[in-house]
Amino acid sequence: MKFPLKLVVVMLTFVASVSAQAGSPPVESVRLADLQAEAVRKHPSIQAALRMVEAKGARVPQARALPDPSVSVGWMGNIAPFDVQNGDPSSYRAVGAMQEFPWPGKRQLRAEVAAKEVDAEQWSVEAARRKVRAEVAQAFYGLWATDKALQITRTNKELLEKLSRIAEEKYKVGRGVQQDVLRAHVEVTRILQRLTLLEQQRRTYEAQLNSLLIRPPGRVISSVADVEKSSLSYSLEELLQQAAASPDIRQQEAWVEQAQTAANLARRDYYPDFSVGYMYQQRSGMQDMHGFTFGIKIPVFYRDKQRKAVEEATLTRASLEQTRESIRTALSFQVREQFLAARASEELLQLYQRGVLPQSSLALESSLASYQTGETDFLNVINNFTTILDYQVAYYQEVANYQKALARLEEITGLELTATSSVKEVRGK
Repeated sequence: MKFPLKLVVVMLTFVASVSAQAGSPPVESVRLADLQAEAVRKHPSIQAALRMVEAKGARVPQARALPDPSVSVGWMGNIAPFDVQNGDPSSYRAVGAMQEFPWPGKRQLRAEVAAKEVDAEQWSVEAARRKVRAEVAQAFYGLWATDKALQITRTNKELLEKLSRIAEEKYKVGRGVQQDVLRAHVEVTRILQRLTLLEQQRRTYEAQLNSLLIRPPGRVISSVADVEKSSLSYSLEELLQQAAASPDIRQQEAWVEQAQTAANLARRDYYPDFSVGYMYQQRSGMQDMHGFTFGIKIPVFYRDKQRKAVEEATLTRASLEQTRESIRTALSFQVREQFLAARASEELLQLYQRGVLPQSSLALESSLASYQTGETDFLNVINNFTTILDYQVAYYQEVANYQKALARLEEITGLELTATSSVKEVRGK
């Protein structure tokens, strides 16, 4: 049984054309950098963090300010308001004012405690920005890989439908078997099933991006810009060093510093605050009087107040230090995990380019030649054909996995890792 030469040419041409179509950038597509900039500008989590920094900043002058003064008015004499008794030296009208003054250094320490809280919240803004950018990148790369899979699968479907019709024609004229026709129909159905799942997956990524960009849920993202594989030029040790300055750790360090300042303030509270007061008295028929008062707060209950406050601040600082170490350990693991994932994806991509795809292409060409001479059956041709296309889909998915790992590393380290460099086209040969 001879395989039509025209069909051989069509299939071989298709293998190369799929790669070219999958590698070409779509028209009027959106870029990752633009989506990230829009998300950073609009996302509520970032705006909430910014407002919180402003709110915490308003506490600093409050902490530095003096306590509110108190003013009093009164009289001594008759029951009627401000009515004094003539000739009685103990009868008077009076107005007074009192101001409390904390022990020197307390106000400054309170302001420093509030300022350290502002510093900690500022790192929340940076952490929120990095998180949003990373989430947008995750959805973007997922959408890009899904679009590639849809392009390849749709073209695969068209060719399988052609092969199915050819198998039917060969069966009608007695040059084929019914099994070829049935297998072709099964493969077409399987492709339709895969297309349905991919389209649903695309809508999910699309909805995720719309959510991150604060857009209407049903807004259509027609296409995304083509992704080129980035180059990871940093070693694991360099990434770990950068992770040591991540916003989570820097924020925790600010909390530790705040706890230390709070402990210093608690120790300063052993020293008493004092107050100064002034009173003016007006007496009927007699000379006016002026009075001054000085007061001091005595920390009599220091065992239950000041001492416990120092103990609380000291234990809080120790707890925050342990939390910082826990965060550092967790981030170190995440860096190692994503670094190894990126390296594994890199190795797989090289395997696809240098081994799997060329070998699959050769297997397909061999099965086509064998089928033409009658040495193999139609099922073997279909299997080899779907295999190479599956590997092409897997290749682009692995590129997305690689870029996702770099995006996670960007979030932790703050380095620019997803800057693109040239990527090789997926070719059958």
